[in-house]
Amino acid sequence: LDLGADEQVLRHALTSLPVKGFDIKISRVKKSGLDVCDFDVLLDEDHENHDHDMSYLHGDDHVEHVHNHGEHAHGEHMHSHTHRDMKEIREILTQADLTPRAYETAIRIFTVLGEAEAKAHGTTLEQVHFHEVGAVDSIVDIVSVAVCLDNLNIDDVIVPVLYEGGGTIHCQHGILPVPVPAVSNIVAAHGIRLALTGENGEYVTPTGAAIVAAVRTSDKLPESFVMERIGLGGGKREYKRPGILRAILIREEEKEQEKEKIWKLESNIDDCTGENLGYVLDRLMEAGARDVHYSAVYMKKNRPAWQLNVICTEESIPMLEQIIFEETTTIGIRKNRVERSVLKRTFDTVQISEGEAKVKLCQVPGRDGVKSIQRCYPEYESVVQLCRASGKSYQEIYQEIVTVWHEENS
Repeated sequence: LDLGADEQVLRHALTSLPVKGFDIKISRVKKSGLDVCDFDVLLDEDHENHDHDMSYLHGDDHVEHVHNHGEHAHGEHMHSHTHRDMKEIREILTQADLTPRAYETAIRIFTVLGEAEAKAHGTTLEQVHFHEVGAVDSIVDIVSVAVCLDNLNIDDVIVPVLYEGGGTIHCQHGILPVPVPAVSNIVAAHGIRLALTGENGEYVTPTGAAIVAAVRTSDKLPESFVMERIGLGGGKREYKRPGILRAILIREEEKEQEKEKIWKLESNIDDCTGENLGYVLDRLMEAGARDVHYSAVYMKKNRPAWQLNVICTEESIPMLEQIIFEETTTIGIRKNRVERSVLKRTFDTVQISEGEAKVKLCQVPGRDGVKSIQRCYPEYESVVQLCRASGKSYQEIYQEIVTVWHEENS
C-alpha cells in the first residue's frame, strides 16, 4: 500500500471474501521516529486471537496464560479459532472477486504454508488443518499481499535475506522454539537465507515466510538500479528491534538492448508420463524458472524421449535441479551458461470497451538512421479475463487491445 497499491481495489477484494468477523484499518504510525503505513486487521470478539499479545506470546508465566485463554475460549463467549483445511481455503478464494494472477499468488502462498505445516505435524497437504493460518486475519493478510502485488503489476520480487530472532513463542500448539517448525521448513525447502539476530522474539512468522517463498524470484539485487518508490510498513509486536518492513520499487538501468547472463538446464527423459512432465513444468515455473519447454528427441537404442529445457538465473539452479531430480526419473542434468539479448521492456494499461487490459511494451532499437520501434503485447491474464467477462474470442480482445493502443500512441 505504501508503494502505491490502490486501497479501493484491495477493499473491494476483501469485501468479496466469504469470510465474516473482520474489518481493516489503514493509517499512519510512528516507528523509531519514522512515518510508516499501518495495515490493521480488526477482528470481532468471536475471532480475536493473541497474535499481538506480548505477554501471551513471550511471558514467563505460560501456564497461567494458557489456563486463562482456555477459560475464555470455553466460557461465556464459547469462541475458538476456525480450523480450515486446504479444500476450504481454495473454496474461499474461488468465491472471492480476485484477478487470475492474484488468485494464483494466494493459492501458491497457502500451498507453501500448508506443505510446511504438513511436514511439521506429520500429515499431508490435503489433510493438514490450518490453525493460526486458517484464522480470519491470516486469510486477509495473504489475500491482501496477492491483490496488492497484482495491482502494482509486480513481476520480480527480490528478497536477499530474512532476519529472525530466537527463544520461544507460545501458540495454539504450545510453546515452540524460534524459528518455529513451519518457518524452518519453508526456508529449508525454498533455499531462503536466514540471518539470526541473536535477540529473543519471532521476527519471521510462518505466513511471512510463506509469502516470501511464494513470490520471491531472486535473492540478488541488480548491480545498479534506480529507486522509484519506498514503502514502509509497521508491525504490531513490540520487540527490541523496531518492527518495520521496507519494500523498494526499483527499476534496473538498461541499455536499449541489454546483454544478460542466463543458464540453460537440459535433461533427456524417456520413462515419464505426460501427466508427470506437465506437473514438473508447473513446479519449475512456480519455483522461479524463466521458461520451461520439452523437445521430442531419440535417445540410445532408438528410444523416443523428451528433452527437458529450463531457462533460469544462476541463483535458481539449486532449487530447480532439486525439483527435476525429485519429480523425474533423470539421473543427470547438463548446465550451460549462455548470453542473451533482451529488449527494453515497460508495462502500461489500455482501456477498451470491455474493460482495462495490461500490456507489455518492447522497444526494438533502430539502425541506419531508422527510429526504434515500440511493440505492444497484451498480457495473457488480462485478455482471458476480458474474454470471460464479454464472451468474445481471444483473438477479438487481443486485436482490440493492440488497435486501441496504436490509436492512442500514433
